[in-house]
Amino acid sequence: MPDTNLDNLEEPQLFGHPKGLFYLFFAELWERFSFYGMRALLTLYMVQEIFKALIDKDAATAVVYASYGSLVYASTVIGGQVSDKIFGMRSSIFLGGVLMSIGHFVLAIENNMAFFIALAFIVVGNGFFKPNISTFVGSLYEDGDVRKDSGFTIFYMGINIGGFVAPLLCGWLAIEYGWHYGFGLAGVGMLTGLIFFWSGIRKNVFGDRGLPPNNEIYEKKVFGIPQKALIPIISFLAVPIIAYVLSQYKAILGEETIVSIIFKVIGVAILIYLIRIMMKATVVERKKLIMAVLITFFMTLFWGFHELSGSVITLFASRNVDLTLINASQTNALNSMFIIILAIPISLLWAYLSKKNLNPRTPYKFGLGLVLAGASFYILALSAGSADENGMVPFAYLFIMYLVISIGELFMSPVGLSKITDLSPKRIVAFMMGIWFLSSAYAFQIVGFISKQLAVESTDVNVGGLQTLAIYTDGFGLIAKYALGAGLVVLIFSPLMKKLMGNVH
Repeated sequence: MPDTNLDNLEEPQLFGHPKGLFYLFFAELWERFSFYGMRALLTLYMVQEIFKALIDKDAATAVVYASYGSLVYASTVIGGQVSDKIFGMRSSIFLGGVLMSIGHFVLAIENNMAFFIALAFIVVGNGFFKPNISTFVGSLYEDGDVRKDSGFTIFYMGINIGGFVAPLLCGWLAIEYGWHYGFGLAGVGMLTGLIFFWSGIRKNVFGDRGLPPNNEIYEKKVFGIPQKALIPIISFLAVPIIAYVLSQYKAILGEETIVSIIFKVIGVAILIYLIRIMMKATVVERKKLIMAVLITFFMTLFWGFHELSGSVITLFASRNVDLTLINASQTNALNSMFIIILAIPISLLWAYLSKKNLNPRTPYKFGLGLVLAGASFYILALSAGSADENGMVPFAYLFIMYLVISIGELFMSPVGLSKITDLSPKRIVAFMMGIWFLSSAYAFQIVGFISKQLAVESTDVNVGGLQTLAIYTDGFGLIAKYALGAGLVVLIFSPLMKKLMGNVH
């Protein structure tokens, strides 16, 4: 175990942790502030402004939201690879922050073309920022440092603080003064995070961490341009291409859009590659790898239901929930609020159960998480029974729904990532981590599919009432059945999954 006595540590310390942690904490807090502040407004903005003239505006919104979410998370795989091989974490985080800041500020321009360009900037920027800042936190600690887990706990608290505050402030500004003031505040948040990160670099709190892995490759010229300059150039050139892809929300092959076709092709390629890997693996490796794939699949299902909060559930809140203290966009803060409140109690619960040798293995936690996701949507389905003559249901149903699904998230999300690294053969850990990040991208494809099924076709921005309520609550009931069914299947087969996992808890 490394020596963690503060007197023996050369790096600057704060509250028993490397000082750099707190610069990354505030950088991520403000980046998440910008991301979740914008996300809280995105669906409502598209329905009420971008696609307001379309009869099928809900369906168009569903496609763009799903495409944006999928590309945002898929871009992290590319950004992570570029950082690892060429750019380094510092340059990647800074470039990503600059691109996202531009994107958020462009969103404040009242123009449909500017809207898609803004989303494209955020997609490219997130690819560089998101995978690298979490990795940077881990690099602050030596292997085996007992402070590492608590360091990540502090860091992830910043994520949820940003996710809680942003919808409240950006949602208030958007309703009181206009959409673009809300988007503008999200841009200010991203710029603030970037300033915190740059300040940490200037004060040298990160030491020599996060620099390019190979300076020769970093400076190497391609087409006469050093790679350190070429990567930002390519990133900016990618923006109009991604903007075009995002703007193509109409189906080009049956029900398929450009983005959905791309992800289906990627999915088939990944599946073929995984089969090849399993054929070459040992029996023990194959069992664990099967379990790693199953965990990723279950997590994809969960996020597919969970991420409806930014689309269908926000529209449901706007059209059919009796909101008094907050508006529909601000309801997006509820998830982060419950995560902040419940994260420590649930982690203490697992610690207590471990002492009693009763801590559930990972398959049971995943099964329970999916069951809770199903229960949360069943609660929304039940809300129809309490609707008034205008089809408005009490806010309590939405409040309890977010409480239940947040508990489900805490059962699954914190353990999933670590289990992927434990279950994957060392030679393909990076590949499996890439698949784990892609699971969130595929979750948004689920979001898009469900949202299109629950589209309310109308050009009336005030659409609502009992007919709209019936569409939503019937859909929520169907989602509940699928989520509960998936959770029960996992629980039933958990003993078999335990055997596949071997000594991995």
